Amino acid sequence: MTDYTSNAPVTRHKPPKTEFMIYFAIIFAATLPLATLTWALAAIRTGSMTDKGPIKRAWSQARIITPMIFSA
Repeated sequence: MTDYTSNAPVTRHKPPKTEFMIYFAIIFAATLPLATLTWALAAIRTGSMTDKGPIKRAWSQARIITPMIFSA
């Protein structure tokens, strides 16, 4: 039996494919207006700017949603 815990194989990260980047861009563009709205409402409600701006929020949502599409 092989023990992979001590001599794990080296994995190489491949650059994202064009199809993935196209889907990512579409999802990012779709989530940006809603992320801007929720950021503005949170800023108004708390009275201060939050640490996570609208672009960072939309980027985070796109990073969550896009892999889900490709894993389905």
